[in-house]
Amino acid sequence: MRALLVAFLLTLASGAHSQTAFVGAKVIPIAGPEIADGVVVVQDGRITAVGARGSVRVPSGATVVDVSGKVLMPGIVDTHSHVGDGDGGDSSAPMHPDVRILDALDPRADSFERARAGGITTVNVMPGSGHLMSGQTAYLKLRDANVIEDMLLCDDPLTDICGGMKMANGTNSLRGRNGFPDTRARAVAIVREAFLEAEAFRQKRAAGDSVGRNLRLEGLAEVLEGTRTVHFHTHRHDDVLTALRIGREFGFTPVLHHVSEGWRVADEIAAAGAPASIIVLDSPGGKMEARGLYFRTGRVMEDAGVDVAYHTDDGITDSRLFLRSAALGVRAGMSREKALEAMTLAGARMLGIADEVGSLEAGKSADLIVLSGDPLSIYTRIEQTWVDGTKVFDLAIPEDAAYSVGGYDVYRAFSQHDHE
Repeated sequence: MRALLVAFLLTLASGAHSQTAFVGAKVIPIAGPEIADGVVVVQDGRITAVGARGSVRVPSGATVVDVSGKVLMPGIVDTHSHVGDGDGGDSSAPMHPDVRILDALDPRADSFERARAGGITTVNVMPGSGHLMSGQTAYLKLRDANVIEDMLLCDDPLTDICGGMKMANGTNSLRGRNGFPDTRARAVAIVREAFLEAEAFRQKRAAGDSVGRNLRLEGLAEVLEGTRTVHFHTHRHDDVLTALRIGREFGFTPVLHHVSEGWRVADEIAAAGAPASIIVLDSPGGKMEARGLYFRTGRVMEDAGVDVAYHTDDGITDSRLFLRSAALGVRAGMSREKALEAMTLAGARMLGIADEVGSLEAGKSADLIVLSGDPLSIYTRIEQTWVDGTKVFDLAIPEDAAYSVGGYDVYRAFSQHDHE
């Protein structure tokens, strides 16, 4: 963020303005109806105009990108991923609210290239879900970066909230050793005890008492204060209701993740006002609690009025294949409009950044993707990915294409994330 701000100020100081106009594509802005022959104008990394050819002026001197016959839509927002070769809490305890995944991310990781090849421009990177609370997530823009600070959607990781808080219930954390619970009921008791401790800490701090620094309780206090969003891994319908119950007790509304059996309790989720980030391509032969996962979940959630997004949980679902999630949702009855919104603007809302990303609108970041055809077609390929008006993936470049199609030794450092 700081690097981009400096570059922007230098541009202003020099009197130069970098302008790009994408012309001729079918534009899917998400925030409005599709435009058959559209123009998107970008200046200094921001969208300045979106509209039909003839209604939007292409600035004199702008670089014109002819995307005739293509489809242009916002960059994809992935609300739950494990790209970046990070790790999270270890097996020493079930609660790690002080752990920050940003301290373990490699900005040069090949998995970021895989995400860019899939059209993903914004991502919520999680620590693993083998804990009741595995730590603080990181909201990232997938810019080409040398240091993780240049990808973060915050100004300073020492003072700002740079992501959410990852929580989980169900079987992942049931280990019965090192303080981990052996039953679902005990798991909830551990979480409630931690929040009660954080509430006492928060009250003492508000009263002016000298409480000192406490990294474990500070993150929990931010949840209680509503400044840090809870992202809650949950599968079974009874676990979903437990997650909502915990939120109701302590005054926060979680973003529900996975929600394999959410179709069973869609009305309850809607009544709680909780958004749901769902997955449709879970690992074959995965955990028993995910056996109730169906493609129709998106349609049932939409009908109930739940705000729905999709996510990859990469590497459970390969980021390069992410658009298939929306296509499978539509195949099972979800509307086209809501399925595409679930890949973009709905996810931005869940991360609290919908004023910046998720749709093609004037004033927003110039995050967009160029597709060879309709985004819901299995034959469509992502040809270009742009972040803040800068191209970060181009299928026409052999080195980039390799990340899209694979090949020997392309993903040199690839490793499947685990939940330990």
